[in-house]
Amino acid sequence: MASVGTTRSVLRLLSSQPILKQAVRGYADEMAFTFAAANKVFYANSNVKQVDVPSFSGAFGILPKHVPTLAVLKPGVVTVFEQDGSSKKVFVSSGTVTINEDSSVQVLAEEAHPVEDLDASAAREQLSKAQGDLSKATSEQEKAEALIAIEVAEALVAAA
Repeated sequence: MASVGTTRSVLRLLSSQPILKQAVRGYADEMAFTFAAANKVFYANSNVKQVDVPSFSGAFGILPKHVPTLAVLKPGVVTVFEQDGSSKKVFVSSGTVTINEDSSVQVLAEEAHPVEDLDASAAREQLSKAQGDLSKATSEQEKAEALIAIEVAEALVAAA
């Protein structure tokens, strides 16, 4: 049986320890959205309804209160649904999407262009060139670069 002195020592030790509180996630009903590329800032902390993104783990939609996530973008179209019901489509070559606990979302793209600005015939030419580069590639690096160019060009053709 523990002595009274030992019990008091334990109680004193326990009372001096900080009480651990359960973390509470602060969800928001709005989503602050930032979308930028080296060539342009499309949105800067704007309130939007939804964002659909293409990622290597699969395309997914982002709404307010989305679970925090970090994903790598694959070539494709980011669709932004604005508060007024309109939507904007922007082609991205690659990049990242970050969804934070406070419902803020950042899309950082290597290159990004509005879909309406894409030239379908130029995209097809780019795809043909990339396929030609793959057939002429001799080193593993050249093959990898050509495969990446093909992936981007195929996504461009699909978006245009």
